[in-house]
Amino acid sequence: MATKYQRKAADAANKIMEAFKTGDLPKALAPVFIHRADDIPCRAWSWNNQLLAALAGTSDARGYRQWQTVGRSVKKGEKAFPILVPLKGKRKATDPETGEERESCFIYGFSSAPVFGVEQTEGDPLPPPDPAVMAWLDSLPLREVAESWGLTVDTFNGAGGNIAGKYRRGESIALGVENLATWAHELLHAADDKLGHLLEVGQHWRSETVAELGGAILLEMLGHDVASDRGGCWDYVNRYAETVKIEPMTACQRVLKRTCDAVALILDTAEALRQPA
Repeated sequence: MATKYQRKAADAANKIMEAFKTGDLPKALAPVFIHRADDIPCRAWSWNNQLLAALAGTSDARGYRQWQTVGRSVKKGEKAFPILVPLKGKRKATDPETGEERESCFIYGFSSAPVFGVEQTEGDPLPPPDPAVMAWLDSLPLREVAESWGLTVDTFNGAGGNIAGKYRRGESIALGVENLATWAHELLHAADDKLGHLLEVGQHWRSETVAELGGAILLEMLGHDVASDRGGCWDYVNRYAETVKIEPMTACQRVLKRTCDAVALILDTAEALRQPA
């Protein structure tokens, strides 16, 4: 028998899918990229390395000696995580117009470097993190659900990259945009995983449809009708459906129960967390 939230999720899904059928959809929302203003070394890293740090559960990561320069030391027994470091070389070439010989740099590969998050260190206090970004993180609806599942939630500077958000199984959610639809999408991945349904490898049309449609359902159930981004949801589902040559409505219908189950798990968890101990 369907639970209360499964029934409500199914009702919201039917409304969204009816809008898909009629084409009565707003234009997809533009991404609002996060730009952290913290004056720390990793803000100068590539977006990919900042993503790696966020997925590791930290917004401030540095090398062993970098931490020592600010009066902090890595705690005994802590394990580093790697970031990518470009390997640069120099070469000389003659300018065909002027005949001058010029030297230029080029990247010929990548290596890795070990870094530690601030949570893995101890010592002198640091300046507080970007207050605007921290306030936004604190305002995320149902963040307590993710944390109750043992997930860290953090951000990275998303501009210039091709990933808006990322869920690392059982560990973390990293966000590169301030759009609530991206947050809901990654939280749905976590719920789908919690239920044991996230079995696909990589960005598969099934799991991606569950996350995108489920995120829209969840936000509309919470009253975030604009942030649910029906237009963006349709574009996303359609793009993945095209990869396997099926209709987007068919894709939604094939994963509808799985989607509603994931939405219901999030809301059931939130309700349980509100109960007095």
